[in-house]
Amino acid sequence: MLSKKKPAGDGQTDQWVLVAPESLKDDAKTKSNKTLFLKLRSPLTEKGVLCLFINNGQQLCELKAFHEKCRSWFIGQTVQQDGRLLFASPADPLFFLLYYLLKAYKEQGKFQPLEQIVVDEEFPSCNMLLKCNQVAQTVHHITEEKEIGNKTFYKYSKEKTLAWLKKKVDQTVKVLKSSNICVGAGVQSANFIRSKPGPDVKEEDYTRYAHGLISEYLPEDLPEELSKYLELPELSSPIHEPPVKTNSKLTAAQKSLAKVDKSGMKNISSFFGPKSKVSK
Repeated sequence: MLSKKKPAGDGQTDQWVLVAPESLKDDAKTKSNKTLFLKLRSPLTEKGVLCLFINNGQQLCELKAFHEKCRSWFIGQTVQQDGRLLFASPADPLFFLLYYLLKAYKEQGKFQPLEQIVVDEEFPSCNMLLKCNQVAQTVHHITEEKEIGNKTFYKYSKEKTLAWLKKKVDQTVKVLKSSNICVGAGVQSANFIRSKPGPDVKEEDYTRYAHGLISEYLPEDLPEELSKYLELPELSSPIHEPPVKTNSKLTAAQKSLAKVDKSGMKNISSFFGPKSKVSK
């Protein structure tokens, strides 16, 4: 449980219940500047999403809030009226970095230092991405690199990015299978109830489902390019798709997801990593 003091003179505190990785346990016991709540630009919607940087950027998590009406928490001897439940789900910082690499590539198409690529006046905290250990170790998966003197310059690589995304899709497919997550036409529950996949489920169903999940973290155009790279055939009509009004402003990722049977679909990050309640 995290707490945040209200403005001086109020005499009360706001508190939230947070489920987070075990790595946050030590920071939750005492105040620390190693863990920060910051807003980053969503690569899909381009709007702000709240993220959590743990241990000076060693781990990046995306915060999701689940809120139901008429729900509150009993915290010690008090009742917390804000009944939201926050989840800190581990996230790959390369997904957030892709937005800036693609933008720089479309605008200039040349090699640049990462600190000149990852710049955002609306979300200045984006430079924290460069402090993530994972970025330094894995950025080569989505970029071409050039050494000039003692400086490294980077440029977005479509070929390497699609190959990296295919690995992400393959990993997600493995988790879907091992977790007995129903996909395709066999999904019948909207309450995340797991049941063994039916005999009619094909490998393509798993791949398409995983593609839809990964697309939630991709900039516009990439979902369609990834679909072609995976050699996913076009669907003649959506499966079990409810009637919806036509929206010409749907992104490519949303159009891709519209073709997938989303009944019971979870957020991709919910499949990975243990989570535990922390208190502060």
